[in-house]
Amino acid sequence: MTAVPEFEFRTSSACQYNNNDPRCVEVATNVPGTVAVRNSVTGRTVEFTAVEWAEFLPGAKLGEFDVTA
Repeated sequence: MTAVPEFEFRTSSACQYNNNDPRCVEVATNVPGTVAVRNSVTGRTVEFTAVEWAEFLPGAKLGEFDVTA
């Protein structure tokens, strides 16, 4: 049986973590073909294929998914 590799998460460079508002996004790209995104507060993880992630990033960088509270 082959062991399933564990995700190695890193915190987004855009994260401005502080104790008053600890919300950050963590991303793992160490598992081939998969990108995992995790909420640093809840630990919930969402997985994407590498293709899905590559298609998402340009829109995110342009602010396409920004929402106002």
